[in-house]
Amino acid sequence: MWAALLFIVFVPISFFFIRNKPEDVGLLPDNFKESDNIVQGTSKSSIHEEVWTVKEAMKTKPFWLLLFCVAVPSMVNTGIIFHFVPILAQSGVERTEAAFILSIMAMVSFPITFLAGFIVERVKVNYVLGLTFLGQIGIMAMLVYTNSFWAAVLFGVARGIVGGFEMICLGIVWPNYFGRATIGSIRGISSTVMVIGSAFGPLPFAMAFDHFGSYQEILYIMMLFPLIGMAFAFISQKPVKNTTKTKEQVIEVKEKRNLNLLHFRLRFF
Repeated sequence: MWAALLFIVFVPISFFFIRNKPEDVGLLPDNFKESDNIVQGTSKSSIHEEVWTVKEAMKTKPFWLLLFCVAVPSMVNTGIIFHFVPILAQSGVERTEAAFILSIMAMVSFPITFLAGFIVERVKVNYVLGLTFLGQIGIMAMLVYTNSFWAAVLFGVARGIVGGFEMICLGIVWPNYFGRATIGSIRGISSTVMVIGSAFGPLPFAMAFDHFGSYQEILYIMMLFPLIGMAFAFISQKPVKNTTKTKEQVIEVKEKRNLNLLHFRLRFF
C-alpha cells in the first residue's frame, strides 16, 4: 500500500511541483540580495556564488570536521532507536507505549523544522549545530533517568525538538559552506558517512547490554561523541577560498611570458 501511494501520489508531486533551484522560477536563494549578488545587466540566473569542487572541499579542515558531525547523530540515534523498546522496558514502559513515543518524536520534529529554518537564517549554522549536539547530550541524560511513561513522553518531545534542528542544520551546512554547484557530489560523501555511522550505531548498544546487563553505561559512553561533535561544530567556520595564491600564479605566468618575449626581441635584434 505504501509503495503504491509513493508511486501514485508522491512521485507526481515531486515531478510537477519541485524545482531544481530558485533561479529557475525567477527567485533568489535565501539571504541573497539582487544588488549584491548579480552582475549589473544580467539575469537572476547568474548569481555570484563561491563554488568549491569536491577535491577543493576535501582539502579544507571544516569538511572533515563536518563529516564527523554528520556521522555522530546517525550512529547515536540509530543505536537508540534500534534498542528503544528494551531501553524503555527497563523503565517499566510497555512496547505499545514505546511505539507511541516514537510517533511523538516525528510529530514534534515536523513543525520544529520551520522554526529551525527561521533561526538558521539568522544565526551561523555551525553554532546552531553545536547547540544541537548539546541538546543531544541532554536528551540522552533524560533517557538514562526515564522511569515512567510520562518521563518517556517528555523525552520524546525533547528528542523531536533536537531532531528538527539537527535535520535542518545538516541539510543547510553543505551548500552554505561549499556552494550549490557540486552539492550532489559533496552530499553523496556525506550520505555515505551517514550510512556508515548508522551501521556502527546499534552494535555497541547490544554489546554493552550483554556485558553490563543494562543500557545506562553505553548511553553515558555515547555522550562523548556529541560532546566532540559540539566542539567540532563550533570550530568549523565557513572556509574561504585562497584566491591570493591564484592571483600570484597568474602574475608569475605573465612575468615569465614578458621575460621570454624580451629575450626573443633581444635575440632578434
